[in-house]
Amino acid sequence: MAALPTELGILAWLALFAALLWIPYIVGISKMTPLENAPDPFERPYDLRMLPAWVHRAHRAHLNLLEQLLPFAILVLILDRLDGFTALTYWAAVAFFWIRAIHAVGMIAGHLKMPLRPIVYNMGVLCILIMGYAVFTAA
Repeated sequence: MAALPTELGILAWLALFAALLWIPYIVGISKMTPLENAPDPFERPYDLRMLPAWVHRAHRAHLNLLEQLLPFAILVLILDRLDGFTALTYWAAVAFFWIRAIHAVGMIAGHLKMPLRPIVYNMGVLCILIMGYAVFTAA
Protein backbone atom coordinates (compact mmCIF):
# COMPACT_ATOMS: atom_id res chain seq x y z
CA MET A 1 0.00 0.00 0.00
CA ALA A 2 1.38 3.38 -0.98
CA ALA A 3 1.91 6.09 1.61
CA LEU A 4 -0.70 8.80 1.82
CA PRO A 5 0.68 12.02 0.33
CA THR A 6 0.94 14.85 2.86
CA GLU A 7 -1.48 17.01 0.86
CA LEU A 8 -4.19 14.32 1.07
CA GLY A 9 -3.47 13.71 4.75
CA ILE A 10 -3.87 17.41 5.47
CA LEU A 11 -7.08 17.43 3.46
CA ALA A 12 -8.40 14.59 5.65
CA TRP A 13 -7.45 16.45 8.85
CA LEU A 14 -9.13 19.63 7.55
CA ALA A 15 -12.31 17.69 6.77
CA LEU A 16 -12.33 16.32 10.32
CA PHE A 17 -11.63 19.81 11.68
CA ALA A 18 -14.57 21.20 9.68
CA ALA A 19 -16.80 18.39 10.94
CA LEU A 20 -15.94 19.25 14.56
CA LEU A 21 -15.76 23.04 14.36
CA TRP A 22 -19.52 23.35 14.77
CA ILE A 23 -19.18 22.11 18.38
CA PRO A 24 -18.28 25.51 19.96
CA TYR A 25 -21.32 27.06 18.24
CA ILE A 26 -23.62 24.29 19.48
CA VAL A 27 -22.22 24.56 23.02
CA GLY A 28 -22.87 28.31 22.96
CA ILE A 29 -26.41 27.88 21.65
CA SER A 30 -27.23 25.21 24.23
CA LYS A 31 -26.21 27.58 27.04
CA MET A 32 -28.70 30.20 25.85
CA THR A 33 -31.83 30.75 27.90
CA PRO A 34 -34.81 30.54 25.52
CA LEU A 35 -36.49 33.89 25.01
CA GLU A 36 -40.05 34.30 26.18
CA ASN A 37 -42.62 33.74 23.38
CA ALA A 38 -39.82 32.96 20.92
CA PRO A 39 -40.24 30.06 18.51
CA ASP A 40 -38.40 26.85 19.28
CA PRO A 41 -34.79 27.31 18.10
CA PHE A 42 -35.11 24.04 16.20
CA GLU A 43 -37.91 25.55 14.09
CA ARG A 44 -36.27 28.97 13.70
CA PRO A 45 -32.59 29.29 14.67
CA TYR A 46 -31.55 32.15 16.89
CA ASP A 47 -30.68 35.47 15.30
CA LEU A 48 -26.87 35.57 15.43
CA ARG A 49 -27.00 39.16 16.71
CA MET A 50 -28.75 37.92 19.86
CA LEU A 51 -26.01 35.43 20.71
CA PRO A 52 -22.89 36.10 22.77
CA ALA A 53 -20.09 37.47 20.58
CA TRP A 54 -17.95 34.33 20.87
CA VAL A 55 -20.82 32.14 19.65
CA HIS A 56 -21.32 34.38 16.62
CA ARG A 57 -17.56 34.27 15.95
CA ALA A 58 -17.58 30.46 16.25
CA HIS A 59 -20.31 30.33 13.61
CA ARG A 60 -18.28 32.62 11.32
CA ALA A 61 -15.10 30.59 11.88
CA HIS A 62 -16.92 27.43 10.80
CA LEU A 63 -18.36 29.11 7.70
CA ASN A 64 -14.98 30.62 6.80
CA LEU A 65 -13.35 27.19 6.98
CA LEU A 66 -16.03 25.69 4.75
CA GLU A 67 -15.65 28.57 2.26
CA GLN A 68 -11.96 27.83 1.85
CA LEU A 69 -12.02 24.06 2.29
CA LEU A 70 -14.09 23.36 -0.82
CA PRO A 71 -11.78 24.99 -3.41
CA PHE A 72 -8.70 23.73 -1.57
CA ALA A 73 -10.06 20.17 -1.54
CA ILE A 74 -10.99 20.21 -5.22
CA LEU A 75 -7.54 21.47 -6.21
CA VAL A 76 -5.75 18.90 -4.01
CA LEU A 77 -7.83 16.08 -5.50
CA ILE A 78 -7.10 17.29 -9.05
CA LEU A 79 -3.39 17.46 -8.22
CA ASP A 80 -3.55 13.91 -6.90
CA ARG A 81 -5.09 12.73 -10.18
CA LEU A 82 -2.40 14.59 -12.15
CA ASP A 83 0.37 13.25 -9.91
CA GLY A 84 1.28 16.90 -9.49
CA PHE A 85 2.37 17.12 -5.86
CA THR A 86 5.61 19.05 -5.41
CA ALA A 87 7.52 20.74 -2.61
CA LEU A 88 5.42 23.85 -3.34
CA THR A 89 2.13 21.99 -2.86
CA TYR A 90 3.50 20.29 0.26
CA TRP A 91 4.33 23.60 1.93
CA ALA A 92 1.14 25.28 0.70
CA ALA A 93 -0.91 22.46 2.26
CA VAL A 94 1.01 22.57 5.55
CA ALA A 95 0.67 26.37 5.69
CA PHE A 96 -3.04 26.18 4.81
CA PHE A 97 -3.71 23.76 7.68
CA TRP A 98 -2.01 25.95 10.28
CA ILE A 99 -3.52 29.15 8.85
CA ARG A 100 -7.00 27.64 9.16
CA ALA A 101 -6.29 26.44 12.72
CA ILE A 102 -4.95 29.87 13.74
CA HIS A 103 -7.95 31.55 12.10
CA ALA A 104 -10.49 29.35 13.90
CA VAL A 105 -8.89 29.61 17.34
CA GLY A 106 -8.25 33.33 16.94
CA MET A 107 -11.81 34.00 15.79
CA ILE A 108 -13.49 32.03 18.57
CA ALA A 109 -11.22 33.46 21.28
CA GLY A 110 -11.66 36.97 19.91
CA HIS A 111 -7.93 37.59 19.47
CA LEU A 112 -7.98 37.81 15.68
CA LYS A 113 -9.04 41.42 15.31
CA MET A 114 -8.58 43.88 12.46
CA PRO A 115 -6.30 43.99 10.53
CA LEU A 116 -5.10 40.47 11.43
CA ARG A 117 -8.32 38.65 10.56
CA PRO A 118 -8.40 39.52 6.83
CA ILE A 119 -4.63 39.05 6.60
CA VAL A 120 -4.86 35.51 7.99
CA TYR A 121 -7.91 34.74 5.81
CA ASN A 122 -6.12 36.00 2.70
CA MET A 123 -3.07 33.91 3.54
CA GLY A 124 -5.42 30.94 3.15
CA VAL A 125 -6.57 32.34 -0.19
CA LEU A 126 -2.92 32.58 -1.25
CA CYS A 127 -2.43 28.87 -0.43
CA ILE A 128 -5.47 28.05 -2.57
CA LEU A 129 -4.06 30.13 -5.43
CA ILE A 130 -0.74 28.29 -5.14
CA MET A 131 -2.61 24.99 -5.45
CA GLY A 132 -4.44 26.36 -8.49
CA TYR A 133 -1.13 27.38 -10.05
CA ALA A 134 0.20 23.87 -9.39
CA VAL A 135 -2.82 22.33 -11.16
CA PHE A 136 -2.23 24.34 -14.32
CA THR A 137 1.52 23.81 -14.37
CA ALA A 138 1.13 20.06 -13.78
CA ALA A 139 -1.39 19.59 -16.60
